[in-house]
Amino acid sequence: MLTGNPENPNPAPDAPAPHIRPETPADRAAVAEVNRLAFGGEAEGRLVERLHADGLVVASLVAEDAGRVVGHILFSRLPLETARGDLPAASLAPMAVRPERQGRGIGAALVRAGLAACRERGCVAVVVLGHPGYYPRFGFSAALAAGLEAPWRGEALMALELVPGALAGRRGRLRYPAAFAEVG
Repeated sequence: MLTGNPENPNPAPDAPAPHIRPETPADRAAVAEVNRLAFGGEAEGRLVERLHADGLVVASLVAEDAGRVVGHILFSRLPLETARGDLPAASLAPMAVRPERQGRGIGAALVRAGLAACRERGCVAVVVLGHPGYYPRFGFSAALAAGLEAPWRGEALMALELVPGALAGRRGRLRYPAAFAEVG
């Protein structure tokens, strides 16, 4: 499951900043709609619901404009098993912006706010399976993920250290929750 929109990753210079806030239960239908429109299907919406139901959400944020949800991002617990013990990491998935609002900096604002929330909640790293042309601007790197065993490989699997050196020289296995296999 790739997250993000590689098209026009730079916002329009006159685009107003989106209002980013935590998702609430009242947002669930709007979040499902944003994911359906952005991804063209129901899988990401089901993933969001399943991660909430399983109690695995680290941070779930929405971008709001004039009271309307126009974007969403979710970070879930993703333990990284290493020889020296588990590390508290998070998975960024999904991230979605309504198609007519893409390319205006909404996704970037969601990523930045979500990474800050993960850092505040004690995560030392974040992993994403995303567009290699989009996520490196936030510091994500396929090289940092190279030592991680995951269901996916290649340049789309990227990691970001929230604590400097957290992944340096580490090898380990990412323990993805069942929700990713069941809805993806």
